[in-house]
Amino acid sequence: MKSLSAFALLFLLFNSLSADVSFITESEYASQLYHSPRGIGCFKCHGEKGEGKLIATYKDKGEKKSFSPPAINKLDFKSFDTAMKKRQKGMPRYFLTQQEIKTLYMYLHPEEDQNVD
Repeated sequence: MKSLSAFALLFLLFNSLSADVSFITESEYASQLYHSPRGIGCFKCHGEKGEGKLIATYKDKGEKKSFSPPAINKLDFKSFDTAMKKRQKGMPRYFLTQQEIKTLYMYLHPEEDQNVD
């Protein structure tokens, strides 16, 4: 009887480990990725909703300048994908996976169809 109980317990344990269950939702994951993809969050420069943000104003050779990363919430997926994969002035390289790029895009465009390719 004990061996049957142990077998049943192991069976339940292995089945529960292989279940497709996550401890966070897709939208929670997307928010976490936007707020800290690799140590510094996108929102720090691009704003809470990707609307763009003024980071600093400064003078260079007597000329007043500003550092304002662009809005990223109005880009179509192809433009967003391309921008994420090439070196941008002032932007750190994150080396995101294609799925992470899609997740970030969907975070910024929740109203769009969830199928981006």
